[in-house]
Amino acid sequence: MDQFLACLPFILKEEGGNDDDPHDPGGRTSRGITQREYDAYRRSKGEPTHDVWKATDDEVKEIYQLQYWEPWCTKMPHGVDLAYFDMAVNAGPHESTLLIQRAAGVIADGHIGLVTLDALQSANPIRLISAFSDNRRAYYRSLKGFKYYGKGWLARTGRIETAALLMAAQKVA
Repeated sequence: MDQFLACLPFILKEEGGNDDDPHDPGGRTSRGITQREYDAYRRSKGEPTHDVWKATDDEVKEIYQLQYWEPWCTKMPHGVDLAYFDMAVNAGPHESTLLIQRAAGVIADGHIGLVTLDALQSANPIRLISAFSDNRRAYYRSLKGFKYYGKGWLARTGRIETAALLMAAQKVA
């Protein structure tokens, strides 16, 4: 089974539907896709921009695959890919990269290259997912928005960690 398709439902469930929270710096979103991101996607396709709340499921899926899954998740162990993917969607690929590098014990420079990929592929995926999730919780606690979203971010991290650990355990077994 394509691992992207196995991971995507977890992300869609966490991101929910349409949102326009004044405390959220992402602004108007649909299933986690911001209006600005959706406009750029539509322009890249030669399509006129329109309200992100009208984005189709196929458009959302393609944006997730292009923006957050590719090119790195395909090179990560099962479970690690889900944890990284979810954080990339929630806080951006750069932050997710820094956190996975710290969990893997390599220099956190925000660039996934040969050293990072080697560390990810050589690591025990169960320990890597746990360390990554711990780093994620610490990151959230450091944010100003924690007072608004902290409980939800920590719960999300726990749900994704559980699912990622299950994926990793099934692949290892």
